[in-house]
Amino acid sequence: MSGLGKGPQLAERDEIEKFLNAMLCPQAFEDYGPNGLQVEGRREVRRIASGVTASLAFIDAALATGADSLLVHHGLFWRGQDGRLTGWLKQRVKRLMDHDLNLFAYHLPLDAHAEFGNNAQLGARLGLAADARFGAQGLGFIGPAACSLEALAAKVGQTLQRAPLVLPGDGREIRRVAWCTGGAQGLFEAAVAAGADAYLSGEVSEPQAHLARETGVAYLACGHHASERYGAPAVAAQVAARFGVEHRFIEIDNPA
Repeated sequence: MSGLGKGPQLAERDEIEKFLNAMLCPQAFEDYGPNGLQVEGRREVRRIASGVTASLAFIDAALATGADSLLVHHGLFWRGQDGRLTGWLKQRVKRLMDHDLNLFAYHLPLDAHAEFGNNAQLGARLGLAADARFGAQGLGFIGPAACSLEALAAKVGQTLQRAPLVLPGDGREIRRVAWCTGGAQGLFEAAVAAGADAYLSGEVSEPQAHLARETGVAYLACGHHASERYGAPAVAAQVAARFGVEHRFIEIDNPA
């Protein structure tokens, strides 16, 4: 993916941040970490690398491409961190600062965006179109379908290149599919209440197996990383188109 025309142009970091914040509206979400510019690097931006997580492997891969700015879904800060720059967090921050890299990270705002977010992008690849939202902060998407559970699971596996873990429910025909990428197993009950016949997410926990049996609603766990590969590059492509900078998506394999 690239924003190349006659060559990458220079853009102001602060203008890119304003553009991203206007698109993703981070102020509208209650999140466990800061959304937006998490590490301030150089003022002028020429090359953006997008990815799922700001891991050390991703940062190094981005540096190898000549990127000066990074845009990710999972930034540096997670629930329960105490904020000390030690261990792995120190290593990531040091690498970013040593190379004067900007790090933009958007968590829930990137899940929720109606066109370029993780849920919207995954739905588009699966041939699903949401006609309603559900759950806390409207993060869950739900829309019509007409298929068997086997056909839905096959489509997910083909699209994401990994077979989902399937909890079959009562085997009903799928008329309504709900989905929320990543670690959204906690929205399963809300999906059932919203009228879903099947629910797709990235992860699954112990309670969902019982709920699938007892409600009859199927549950497909597609992989946290696999389900969230599409939002960041879609948003970064919009930045590239708006400002004329170069963009490349970098995939760092993750079995989770």
